[in-house]
Amino acid sequence: MSDSGCPVVRTQVRDAIGVITLNRPQRLNAVTHEVIIRLREAFRDLGGRDGVRAIVLRGEGRAFCAGLDLEAGIGDPAVADPALAMEQGMRTGADLIRTMRAVPQPVIAVVQGHAVGAGFALAAASDVRFIGPAAVFSAPFLRLGMSVGDLGLSWFLPRLIGQGRASELFLSAGELTAGDAVEYGLAIRICEDPLDAATEYARDLAAFPVYGVRASKALMDASGSAGLHEHLDSEARAQVVGGLSLPAREAMAALLAETKKD
Repeated sequence: MSDSGCPVVRTQVRDAIGVITLNRPQRLNAVTHEVIIRLREAFRDLGGRDGVRAIVLRGEGRAFCAGLDLEAGIGDPAVADPALAMEQGMRTGADLIRTMRAVPQPVIAVVQGHAVGAGFALAAASDVRFIGPAAVFSAPFLRLGMSVGDLGLSWFLPRLIGQGRASELFLSAGELTAGDAVEYGLAIRICEDPLDAATEYARDLAAFPVYGVRASKALMDASGSAGLHEHLDSEARAQVVGGLSLPAREAMAALLAETKKD
C-alpha cells in the first residue's frame, strides 16, 4: 500500500485492454521494492488472461516514473544485510523486466512527464511508447556514481535509438526531450493526450485476431538474437499456423470478397 493507504499499483481491464497504473503521484511514481513486486504481479496477472489483448502502462499524476525512490530504496526490506537486500531488490527488478517481455500482449507505455532512471527503463522495455509534450527521458546514473545498467536500460536503449546516441546520452548523464525522443525513434509522435492515443491504439490492436498480434510480438523479440536462417524458419512456421487459423481464413475471405466488389 502507498503512504495514503491506496495501492501503489492499480490494475483494471476494460474492453480487452489491461491498464497498469503506477499510483504514487505524491512521489512522482518513484520505484520501491514493493512497487516492483506489485508491477510484476500485475503483468503476470494480465499476461495470463486470454481476454486481455493489449496492456497499457501509465503513471498517475504529472510524471510517468521518477526512478528510484531515494528514501525507501529498492532493497528488500525483509533482508537485514544492506548489500544482500540491494542484491535481492535488483534481482526482483530484473525479474519484472523479464516478466514484461514475456507477456504475450503488446505493452504500450504512456509517458506524460518525467521518465527517470528506472522509469526510463520501464518505458524502454515496453513495445510502444506514446508521449506527451512534457515528456522527458532522463539517465542521471553517472552523476549519482552508479552505472547505466538499470532494469535492462543499457540493453534496450542502444537497440531503440542506436549505440552512438545511447552512449552519448548515458556518458553525459543526459536527458531526451519529447522532441528528441521522436527524432531518435524512441517514440513516433508527440500526443496532446498520450493516454487517449495509447488507449485508441490498444483498442485497434484488440480488434485484430489474437494469434497474429502475439506471434508478431514474439517474432520481433526473437529477431534481436536469432540468425537470419533460424528467423526465416520461425516466420514460416508462424505464417503456416496463422494462415490455417479460422480468423485468418475468415479475414482473407472477407478481403477477397471486398476486392471482387471493386
